[in-house]
Amino acid sequence: MADAQTNRRRISGIIILGILAAALAPLAGPVWRYVQTNEIRPHAPDWVAFAALPAQVKVHIAAALAALVIGFIILALPKGRGPHKALGWTWVVAMSITAVSSLFMTGLNGDIYSLIHLISGWAIIVLPMGIYAIRNRKVDAHRRHMMSLFLGALLIAGTFSFLPGRFMFEFFF
Repeated sequence: MADAQTNRRRISGIIILGILAAALAPLAGPVWRYVQTNEIRPHAPDWVAFAALPAQVKVHIAAALAALVIGFIILALPKGRGPHKALGWTWVVAMSITAVSSLFMTGLNGDIYSLIHLISGWAIIVLPMGIYAIRNRKVDAHRRHMMSLFLGALLIAGTFSFLPGRFMFEFFF
């Protein structure tokens, strides 16, 4: 039984990576051309540009960065103990703020929502599911929900924010 479950997880992981690769493939050419034609120099954060951002974007960035740092700390700590629970609730709050604040950001497609907003809706739905799972002692479901948010909503979506032309790219490069 455990081997079948491990195989299912492995197969679903490979499928997810395949879907992600297919989704990212169209970006490879334009990003590569940008890198070849423009000199990219990392620099100290551009705080003047940050100060010029609307409040909802500042809140979104601060909450996302807090969730990212707290998430890595949670992953490093033993699970199920006091620090994990306290940091877990803090992470849930930071993720909630990140998801809700993104609903007030529509600049990517003019004044309409873009596909990236699907991640916000997903986070708003999955966060309570993760809490419900752990309250009902379904540790595996809790782990799946929270890890999917950490990987998908923070790491993958966060990586997209560093594409050339996006604010985080300009902030650091």
